[in-house]
Amino acid sequence: QVQLVESGGGLVQAGDSLRLSCAASGLTFSTYSMGWFRQAPGKEREFVAAISWSGGRTYYADSVKGRFTISRDNAKNTVYLQMNNLKPEDAAVYYCAAPAASYYLATGRNQYDYWGQGTQVTVSS
Repeated sequence: QVQLVESGGGLVQAGDSLRLSCAASGLTFSTYSMGWFRQAPGKEREFVAAISWSGGRTYYADSVKGRFTISRDNAKNTVYLQMNNLKPEDAAVYYCAAPAASYYLATGRNQYDYWGQGTQVTVSS
């Protein structure tokens, strides 16, 4: 079965950086678009970033554009989210996600079928 395991969350101050990792198994990783989502307390889960199966295309939510970078290493079955200049409003549980279908670049929440357990990111002001 598909397993996604996130790591790298933590407590940082505003302006700091973090890099999240997501190790995937149970799927042919290099043929699937991957995404990152986040959910803050009392809010719906929202899209953050997506990357095509080749890594050649990326897509970001406007709120993180220019500060976050999604990347992948298909040899390691891992997708990353580099988060720079973190703001208090970035605080949330961050989830890695994979679709069941082989989309070139999946950008909608309804396109994703598999989810990790999440990793907490806390940003103090």
